[in-house]
Amino acid sequence: MHRRHLLQSSLALAGIAVLSACATTPAAGPAFTSDRISVSVEGAGADVVLIPGLTSHPSIWDDTAAHLVGTGHRVHRVWVSGFAGRPSGANATGEQVGQPVAEEIARYIREQGLTRPAVIGHSMGGWMGMVVAARHPDLVGRLMVVDMLPFMGAMFGPPGATPDQVRPVAEQIRDGIRSVPLDQRRTRAEATIAGMIRTESLREGPIQHTLDSDYDVAGRSFHELIVTDLRPELAHITAPTTVLYVTPTGAPLTDAQLDVFYQLSYQTLPTHRLVRIPEAAHFIMFDNRSRFFAEVDAFLSTE
Repeated sequence: MHRRHLLQSSLALAGIAVLSACATTPAAGPAFTSDRISVSVEGAGADVVLIPGLTSHPSIWDDTAAHLVGTGHRVHRVWVSGFAGRPSGANATGEQVGQPVAEEIARYIREQGLTRPAVIGHSMGGWMGMVVAARHPDLVGRLMVVDMLPFMGAMFGPPGATPDQVRPVAEQIRDGIRSVPLDQRRTRAEATIAGMIRTESLREGPIQHTLDSDYDVAGRSFHELIVTDLRPELAHITAPTTVLYVTPTGAPLTDAQLDVFYQLSYQTLPTHRLVRIPEAAHFIMFDNRSRFFAEVDAFLSTE
């Protein structure tokens, strides 16, 4: 697999994109404060936590949140510090970003008194959802992962590659993201987003929010995704899990090959359903909204 194709696929998996800002509604429970995330709440009913991906703003969930509120749910949208214009806070330092953020999401669920909410995460948000569900299985009622693998490092090495084997590539990508010259950021963001969103009219918002993100936080987050293998932890997840995925734009893989890759990646997850979504790129909720909503409804109605 050529490095260019690998990078296109990995960027697609990481979700470096967002839409416009959304209003913040105070949570119903005690005041929650964090230097790694903020959470907005809307609607009433069964709780659903929505986690966006790398550099994504919570407004990527605008249509999804409206659908969920309209079907009787209370929606909790996470905004990660350092992404899409939110100050970096505690995410400004440290080798890890996703795992500490996942712990804050777990703390939010616990302190706000949510009873085993559904968790839906896109890309890196799906990865963080897996962390919460694996390390705090009592907190998550069901989990949906939207276009993400439990070990991104598998995309960067030979079959059976370990985190240590892909670490040099992860370091190269991290440093590359950190050092993108200001005058080249828009061009690169446009190229990346074009491979992640088929619907051209929806790209400009994600491009701008990518530019509004802290590139150091983004680089360290991407590094963490590549070198952290969650596959051994999947067996701890007790929540029924649905994984939606697409064949990445530019990836030299057939649909059948990708199906096998996902089956192998998630084989230790006790209760799961894998669904490849056609006619969509990485942002499934943008490109094939009706199918995405149908899958979300089925996911939430499963006993």
